[in-house]
Amino acid sequence: MSTDAAFLILQPEIESGRQIAPPHRRTYLYPGYVSSSDALGVQPFSFRSAALFVGVGAGMIFYFQFEKKRLERKRIVEMSKGYGKPKVGGPFALKDVDGNDFTDKDLLGKYSLIYFGFSHCPDICPDELDKMGEALDIIQERAPNTVRPIFISCDPNRDTPEVLKAYLAEFHPAILGLVGTWQQTKDVCKQYRVYFSTPPELKPGEEDYLVDHSIYFYVMDPEGDFVECIGRQDTPESAAAIVLQHIKDWRRERKPVDTTPLPYLQKKETVSGGKQ
Repeated sequence: MSTDAAFLILQPEIESGRQIAPPHRRTYLYPGYVSSSDALGVQPFSFRSAALFVGVGAGMIFYFQFEKKRLERKRIVEMSKGYGKPKVGGPFALKDVDGNDFTDKDLLGKYSLIYFGFSHCPDICPDELDKMGEALDIIQERAPNTVRPIFISCDPNRDTPEVLKAYLAEFHPAILGLVGTWQQTKDVCKQYRVYFSTPPELKPGEEDYLVDHSIYFYVMDPEGDFVECIGRQDTPESAAAIVLQHIKDWRRERKPVDTTPLPYLQKKETVSGGKQ
């Protein structure tokens, strides 16, 4: 096509008049001319690109918020360990309700959920143990066999292994009861910063008394370090969420967690196997 059939755009224009641009600055648009951007269907800012921009932005905000919370949890865990000696937790020696020795070394491998109470508690302990059982079911469904629930009696005068075993039978079968002498109980309460008010000896007629104690679930990691307290204000769902988040953080760092079935599940499997 000849240049005579083309439209000629002259650049630049001068306010005082039009000036014909030299040949090397002329742009020719032929009939039927389509710009490259129109030919490719490219738009400066389409709906799709806007959605992508918003999606990426939201994802980045979520990631940074999640990472901020994870680092805050890690900071609290590190602070809880203290220097040289943990601030909460430490060596102890007790017995389970079947008479077997149980020490702080037996906490290793799994997460532990520890509660201090006594079998004659009229209301708080039953409520908290029910909550522990519901939380355990949630955790067991999402992270099987990663948490060991423990009830430590802070009333050694009345909570014999037989009494505590019968008491805990009313709650979740996974909860392991631990008892000790007065001195052993005092020592473990001191390690976990639990208020201990039980008298060392009882006189006749003094058997009916209440025991002051802390109302927390102590969350311990697989290395036996304290990570967080779960208070009375927590629901089973929020308590389970706290523990599951710590388990997720632990696994994110590729640290091992013992997933051997809990004792009550092993007993179930044994009974089921015997019936077949």
